[in-house]
Amino acid sequence: MNFKKKWFDFNYFEKINFIITVFIKIILLLAIPFSVYEKNWIALFVTSLTLFLILFLPTLFEKRYQVIFPAEIQFAIVLFLYCALFLGMSRDWYLRYWWWDSLMHAFSGVALGFAGFLILYTLYKSGRLKASPFLIALLSFCFAVALGTVWEIYEFAIDSFLGRNMQRAIFSIEEIKEHGSSRIAIYDTMWDLILDSIGALVASLAGYFYLKKGEMPVLKKIVQKFEAKNPKLFNKKR
Repeated sequence: MNFKKKWFDFNYFEKINFIITVFIKIILLLAIPFSVYEKNWIALFVTSLTLFLILFLPTLFEKRYQVIFPAEIQFAIVLFLYCALFLGMSRDWYLRYWWWDSLMHAFSGVALGFAGFLILYTLYKSGRLKASPFLIALLSFCFAVALGTVWEIYEFAIDSFLGRNMQRAIFSIEEIKEHGSSRIAIYDTMWDLILDSIGALVASLAGYFYLKKGEMPVLKKIVQKFEAKNPKLFNKKR
């Protein structure tokens, strides 16, 4: 019982977030010389990029745009970058585990849907945007799906120029028998977009019910913390 109370206590979550984030940074730092030892230059680049984004992305937003992310949002960014870039691309989890790509797309759909909602919510609360809860939810959904499509273009570019297999265009005999050789990459891309859309729908519906009825306690807490850390963003437009 006490554990449950602590787990849902956001101050306790910040401590857990700090520990996990430090642990991830240590893994990335150790992975850099290991990539050099293996002479895996793609892994070296991806690992270095992941570490750079984790270290400097929140700071960039804070200094350049005066936007401070709550611990929950920072944790989601760190976790996604680590799982999608480092584990997925550098450690080849996309190839080792067939479900990893699907998991990342579902996660990113939800995360991008919330990001889109938070942007529109800020504009809405500050008086810069006049829209109904339904329209805000719809635009949040479209924002997430659009960025999911951009990711598919990125996967195509990586496969084309770096010889990777993110779109699963290189296939096994079993996959040829199941899908036909000409449709495997299409299946991968379409399922990725479907999962992006499902995740985006979950996030946009949560945003809709929050605006309409004030429900969704976890989302409400995160939004309130974001408002408290960024009061200037919510100044009413005159």
